[in-house]
Amino acid sequence: MSVSPMPQPDVDIDLGRLLTAVWEKKALVAGLTAAAAGLAFVVTGLINPLYKSETRLLIETREPVYSSDQTSQTDGSVLDERAVTSQVEILRSTDLIKQVARELDLSSRGEFDPAANPSAIGDVLVMLGLKKNPLEVPAEERVLKEFYSKLEVYAVPGSRVIGIEFSSEDASLAAAVPNALVNAYLAFQSGAKRETNTDASAWLEPEIARLREKVRESEAKVAEYRSQSGLLLVNQQDTIAAKQLSDISTELSRVRAERADAEARAQSVRNALENGQAVDAVSDVLSSPVVQRLRESEGNIRAQIADLSTTLLEAHPRMKGLRAQLSDVEIQIRGEIRKVLSSLESNARVAGLREQELTAQLNALKVGSGREGEEAVELRSLEREAAAQRDLLETYLGRYREAASRSEPKALPADARVISRAVPASESFYPKTIPIIVVSALATFLLASIGVMLGELFSGRALRPSSGLIREPSAEQPETVAATPAIAPEVVAAMPAIANDADDFSVEAVAEQLVTDGTPVAVCISPEGDEGSAAAVMLARTVAGDGFQTLLIDLTGSACPTELMAESRRLPGLTDLMCGDIAIADSIHPDRLSSAHIIPRGNANARRAMRAIDRLPMVIDALTEAYDLVIVECGAADAASVARIARADGGEIVLSILRSGEAEVAGFLAEFNAQGFENVLLMTPGQPSSPFGQRSSAA
Repeated sequence: MSVSPMPQPDVDIDLGRLLTAVWEKKALVAGLTAAAAGLAFVVTGLINPLYKSETRLLIETREPVYSSDQTSQTDGSVLDERAVTSQVEILRSTDLIKQVARELDLSSRGEFDPAANPSAIGDVLVMLGLKKNPLEVPAEERVLKEFYSKLEVYAVPGSRVIGIEFSSEDASLAAAVPNALVNAYLAFQSGAKRETNTDASAWLEPEIARLREKVRESEAKVAEYRSQSGLLLVNQQDTIAAKQLSDISTELSRVRAERADAEARAQSVRNALENGQAVDAVSDVLSSPVVQRLRESEGNIRAQIADLSTTLLEAHPRMKGLRAQLSDVEIQIRGEIRKVLSSLESNARVAGLREQELTAQLNALKVGSGREGEEAVELRSLEREAAAQRDLLETYLGRYREAASRSEPKALPADARVISRAVPASESFYPKTIPIIVVSALATFLLASIGVMLGELFSGRALRPSSGLIREPSAEQPETVAATPAIAPEVVAAMPAIANDADDFSVEAVAEQLVTDGTPVAVCISPEGDEGSAAAVMLARTVAGDGFQTLLIDLTGSACPTELMAESRRLPGLTDLMCGDIAIADSIHPDRLSSAHIIPRGNANARRAMRAIDRLPMVIDALTEAYDLVIVECGAADAASVARIARADGGEIVLSILRSGEAEVAGFLAEFNAQGFENVLLMTPGQPSSPFGQRSSAA
């Protein structure tokens, strides 16, 4: 399948002739330029100068120092971008502008009501019906329309600053208008706050009176219910019944403890008497004064008996008398112990009776406490209602006092602050005489020059026939050169296959030789990778720039030529063609920067495409029918691989070398010579001479 070659242009534009034509008519161009500059000077002199002044506002939340809300809000929470934009619209509101217009009496100035003094032409147009009579519009609306055309209000990006600009023929008025507009805006803001506080005070006053009556009624209901239900308080928390219940519970616990203690002590004395144990260890017995005296008497008698037993016998009357006294004392002691036991048992019985009485009282109070709990539920409900009304009243009273304290104008600052006031401008901002004259002169010069050039083009004097760029080989020029004089003799022997016609290895020289020789196919090999592939792209664009139909086939693994020439790396290309997915025409794409074409690397599987690589020579032969030169960039391929796609007698081998040494180049040439490629073109991008010159000299 073949691709039709692009048509070559028949004529070229003679740029030199165009410039010559402009130079020949320089008097006309210069005259028009000077006339335009003079006209611009006159027109700018007739225009009334305009002066512009600016006032700047900072939008921020401002509260009085005594305000309770001063620390509860921050600027970031209430003044976002939309809030600032809203303030811009307020500054542009019709009410504020009307107020400023009346204050400064702008309607009396002809600048703001040009329709009041119409021109003769305007009257004629009105009479003919071609223009609406401007006097039919009210004067105030005409002033507002002109005011808006001179006013510009904008928010400074990234801040809460608003700029107000105004232009006028009077410098003082240009400064007075934004200042007056800002003053009206600040007064409007303060008035809005004051109006809000006045409305709040007017609404709160009757509400406070109503709430006071509700609080009084709620507290009266609480007191009446306490009196009726007997839920009187003995302190701030407990009622009388609750206090009694607490006291009786405490007393009952104490009485129970006393009873248990008395029973325990009586039991210990009883056990001691029943078991015949000594009762001296019992605390109640030891604490009895009678027992203590009897124990002293017993001790004295026993001491006398012990003393007399050393001199008297047991039958002695004295000993018998002491024994009798000792027996009487012991009997008395046991009697006193029984009295102590009887006392303890009596105390236990009294404590038990007291416990029974207290228990009965406690049970009675519990019954009453249940009834009181039900009544307390209702009481708490009434108390909550009274407390809620009281809290609401206190809140309203606080708000009312705060609103009343802000009734003065100075107590309510506006949420904005002037950071820069307008001052009369010393210089006008319009018209800029010098820039207008320069631009007018330059534009006229360019238009006049373009007009002259277009006249030359339309007349055909600036067109010349296109000349063919194919140069026949010179008879004196040899077809091949074994070596260049710049390469050392010992290297020449190792490079028998260099085919450059001159000691020039640049891209331009290689392109010229390929064109001169009429080479149909050039196979480029780049042992150094993408840098050499970029040189192949330069070669294709150079040949295409000379007017030849050029095609580059990207056979590299890195797709470097595709990235440099194609619009996208994902375009269908060589691998898709080899796999049979597309036709030849679908694989060809234009170069982004030249008239050359490219077959990109493609998107199909590379291994699958390599199976059909033997078809590539036939594809190349077909493409040579449509293109003057087909360049196959193989990247860092070896001679054996190149032999599969190129015939030794069907094209040229171009070896793209940048930094390789003489020995490496000699090895490359030897490999291609072994595969039957006798002539190899060397190409070194960016270097007009051999890359081996200095090294060869050293050799």
